[in-house]
Amino acid sequence: MALRFIGIDPNTDEQNCPRVWVDEEAGEFVFQGWKAGDDLEEQVRSTGPLPDHEGVVRIPVRMVHILREACDAAERLDV
Repeated sequence: MALRFIGIDPNTDEQNCPRVWVDEEAGEFVFQGWKAGDDLEEQVRSTGPLPDHEGVVRIPVRMVHILREACDAAERLDV
């Protein structure tokens, strides 16, 4: 797996923080974020199933520029 680090929450403590990567081999985004919690997962399940092997994380809106950079990097991949 070739993970390309894109960015970290700009309001971070550098230890426990949302981060974004692009997996250049798989052509996928990788997110580290805060666990969603039961209430949010319940809302997600109202639109469809949430299999045991999947999860929901929160990423703050202040990271939108990092998400855009990740999208730009992904568009440049030859997958």
